[in-house]
Amino acid sequence: MQRRTFIKTLSYLGAASAFPFLSARGFAAISSAIPVAELPELKGELTLYLGRGEGGLYEDVLDAIKKRNPNFNLRIRRGPTAALANMIMAEAKAGVSQADLFWAVDSGAIGQVVDAGLAQKLPGDLTQQLQPEFRFSHWAPISGRIRTLPYNPDRISAAQIPDSIMTLPDTDLSIAWAPAYASFQSFITAMRLIEGDRATTQWLKGMKNKTKQYAGELGVVMAVERGEVDLGLANHYYTLRLKSGKPDARLALAFTKNDAGCLINASGVLALKEGKTATDFIRYLLSKEVQTYLSTEAYELPLAGQLPTPAGIPNLAQLSPPNVDLTKLADLRPTINLMRKAGII
Repeated sequence: MQRRTFIKTLSYLGAASAFPFLSARGFAAISSAIPVAELPELKGELTLYLGRGEGGLYEDVLDAIKKRNPNFNLRIRRGPTAALANMIMAEAKAGVSQADLFWAVDSGAIGQVVDAGLAQKLPGDLTQQLQPEFRFSHWAPISGRIRTLPYNPDRISAAQIPDSIMTLPDTDLSIAWAPAYASFQSFITAMRLIEGDRATTQWLKGMKNKTKQYAGELGVVMAVERGEVDLGLANHYYTLRLKSGKPDARLALAFTKNDAGCLINASGVLALKEGKTATDFIRYLLSKEVQTYLSTEAYELPLAGQLPTPAGIPNLAQLSPPNVDLTKLADLRPTINLMRKAGII
């Protein structure tokens, strides 16, 4: 779904008064994503703190929602996700809370705000729209990203890649990574929670002499495709985006099993103040059209309903992610300290 088409479609649906809204009959506990034509009209105004991410695609979603709801005023404050989370907590402490909603590109930042007791509990019928493993009482995951091992099939075969991320240092493979990147540090935090600090430190030290370092994970994937290394550590969508612009790219994806190497992290939204308008706004982000748009344009995992994953990756039932509370990924300080001690950053 192209950006202009998406915005135009949602705008048209909002203008068509004949479409039925669910405000009159409520919401049932369902397992499928709700079309925007069945959502209640948004009225009034909200202030959204929006973490930067996805190259403007989130802005497209917000523009479409605003055009569909002419009686709704959305004020947006943009900034880095971590900085906005800190701002929300500072404002609450000072008694001058300004935001009604927080849409973060990283679940760790969501965890900080939830742990501070600032998030409102969401209604059960809303959380029931999400995949069972992504249901949380005080925030709604919007789209997911999988940790993967992108590899160059001209250099290695899938059979040479281990199923366990923890055995990667024991291979003779050359590897690209981006340890200063936020997604990588969330991945290491998950490893700490699963394997413990000692095993994580040993893993980092074992990887140090066999890796090439890059500034970001798009750079990691590009290095793999150029043949500079055998494989890399990166979120899945970097590979899919590169291949969308270069279909013959020498790239394939491998997945580990039941460890941090296959972590599914998520962007997410929470309500900071009570009110039906804030809750209904979240319903729009979980709608069939928004979930499909983020899947087809950002190549992220749709988490509401039973929508298909982007082409090129398995569906959720075929993956083996670890059982990690995503909100616990907010505890980055021990991870940074551990990475520094290991000489990684």
